[in-house]
Amino acid sequence: MTKVAIVGTGFIGRAWAISFARAGHEVSVWDAAPGAPAAALAYVESLLPDLYAHDLLNGAAPAEIRERISVAATLEGALARAAHVQENTPENLALKREIFARLDAVADRDAIIASSTSALLPSKFTQHLPGRARCMVVHPINPPYLIPAVEVVPAPWTDPAAIERAAAFLRAAGHAPIVMKKEIDGFVMNRMQGALLEEAFRLVAEGLVSAEDVDVGIRDGLALRWSFMGPFETIDLNAPAGVRDYVERYQSIYSGIFPSVQWRADWAGPVLESRPSPANAGGRAPGAATLARSPPDGARRAQAARGGRDWRLKRRRSLASLWQECFQFGIGIFGQEASANRSVGLQADLAAPRRGPGGRRSSGCRAGHPRGRLCGAK
Repeated sequence: MTKVAIVGTGFIGRAWAISFARAGHEVSVWDAAPGAPAAALAYVESLLPDLYAHDLLNGAAPAEIRERISVAATLEGALARAAHVQENTPENLALKREIFARLDAVADRDAIIASSTSALLPSKFTQHLPGRARCMVVHPINPPYLIPAVEVVPAPWTDPAAIERAAAFLRAAGHAPIVMKKEIDGFVMNRMQGALLEEAFRLVAEGLVSAEDVDVGIRDGLALRWSFMGPFETIDLNAPAGVRDYVERYQSIYSGIFPSVQWRADWAGPVLESRPSPANAGGRAPGAATLARSPPDGARRAQAARGGRDWRLKRRRSLASLWQECFQFGIGIFGQEASANRSVGLQADLAAPRRGPGGRRSSGCRAGHPRGRLCGAK
């Protein structure tokens, strides 16, 4: 059983603890703030039954997962024998430099030292370290116990062998590493997400569409496709002869759009007032306007915050309950036959009866989707 050290037990640290413990690892958590590890363990204990109910613990019981997670009294105790160290302290460069100096000094010589930072380049806080060749960013798309993708980002001096070892460790734990060749601000996911958010704000700011309909376009449109395949896979299937054919057919459309997107809408401007409040949203996401407007009193502010948390929790549970079954249906379509037959065979693939676990014939998934329809249950 490999030991993993979790340094910092906020929402990301405790989520990593669940993910690594579920993979069968011994997990030792440490935090400089008194009481933080105990709060993290209480959170984990409250969440494990839900994950178990949705078959998201790899067949283990909640008690088994919990037994694999322990609290270390000292940083040195957490790092002892750890093969992988996952740091989750606040996004503060001075703090990162300080904690990484301590980690590099104490961790086993062969241990990987990874930061969960979403914004800081690894070169900014590892340059001064004697063991900088084993340091990198391993940034999850939170929460990692539900979303497998994780960004692995090297500094200019990170040893490629360390990157390969970290990626292999993550894959074995059920993750899907995005291995970057070099660092850049925003890594991959925030750059992709940022491009989409920039355009969403522009469309609403120009009065071309409502914020709600932008969400519809993603939630009930592109996201159904993107939940099973990425942009290059998508265009490979959207032209008879694949990616090159798609580029020859459609690049001019996007090059024509490009000049109109060379400006930034103010994210804190009028767009922020264009969303409905949770009370009028019919169960939909709480809007930006809820956060932007000043409520008349603290009680209403707390109520709005609870409403937002409740909505997110229900949404996450819904996604968890349908994810595995829908993914099994989808992977048979895109991961096997469609990848071989490309778009020529895609229609036949979609029309074919779906097969459930164990090869059983299925008339559709639990979300109510019939045979031949892409499953994108919300």
